[in-house]
Amino acid sequence: MQIDHLRQRLRALGAKPLHEQRVLRDWIQAQPHDQGRRRAEDFLPLPVREALPALDLELQGMLKLLSTHPGADGSARLLVGLHDGQTVESVLLPRDGLCVSSQVGCAVGCQFCMTGRDGLIRQVTSGEIVAQVVLARTLRPVKKVVFMGMGEPAHNLNNVMEAIDLLGTEGNIGHKNLVFSTVGDPRAFERLPQGRVKPALALSLHTTKRELREQLLPRAPRLTPQELVDFGESYARLTGYPVQYQWTLMEGVNDGEDEMDGIVELLKGKYAVLNMIPYNTIADLPFQRPSWEKARAISAALHARGVLTKLRDSAGQDVEGGCGQLRAREAKGRVISIRAGV
Repeated sequence: MQIDHLRQRLRALGAKPLHEQRVLRDWIQAQPHDQGRRRAEDFLPLPVREALPALDLELQGMLKLLSTHPGADGSARLLVGLHDGQTVESVLLPRDGLCVSSQVGCAVGCQFCMTGRDGLIRQVTSGEIVAQVVLARTLRPVKKVVFMGMGEPAHNLNNVMEAIDLLGTEGNIGHKNLVFSTVGDPRAFERLPQGRVKPALALSLHTTKRELREQLLPRAPRLTPQELVDFGESYARLTGYPVQYQWTLMEGVNDGEDEMDGIVELLKGKYAVLNMIPYNTIADLPFQRPSWEKARAISAALHARGVLTKLRDSAGQDVEGGCGQLRAREAKGRVISIRAGV
């Protein structure tokens, strides 16, 4: 289900814009229709009220929680089932945050990521994106949503922007607390400034070397690190939100002094913060996680050289729940069950 289709159905029942907003607000904030200053029976048109029970069931059935994997850091990774049997991952983050998925699989093929190993399977609809937020809100408050789960948001731009618009208008989430994450796609840089809700921007940098970036992100747009930063700086100045540059720190790959010099050259003086995240080790992939002490020393050195750097840990380390791993284990188990005739 797409949000625009939902709006069209409500309009066909006689809903005016204020009625649409009320129904969508109740859904996205996970609240009953009888809350608020105006009761639904006094405010909504009769055809809309009569359709609400069936519509609510349809919205609730858009996805279901298959399993929960709590982490010691207060996070919890959720394996979420979609109506067609596909699965995605959402992550409840500390401090009322939520990480959502925008695709089943991914076409970028980042060499260090589990999600893209099977390529892109399908797009997640705008309704399914918002439904991840609704599901999370039945478990705990959600005041920030980051599009950093499975998939490349710029490859599902219409659905993602539609979801962002609703989250930023009826979802009670501040625009700077909606974070659009991308490997860097010119279409996204063109589209983001046009929306009435302008999210904060996170750019996957990972290296300052063009050739290495093309190896690590083989199907990302062929932007140089400098071009990526130029796009990011322009958007940051437009919105007034600093860009978050993402750097997955991998032992012996992008943790050398030459990379640190490159980071200073690229980001010093920019309206930006560098999020340095030690790699979440995946058994089937050749990359290794550096020690926390080394990561902390690199972060401190960059900070001392004028680059605002935040050392972060990927949520779910202790449950082996790096992005795509839960889905991969579930899919593997499903195949084994089928072969065994279960």
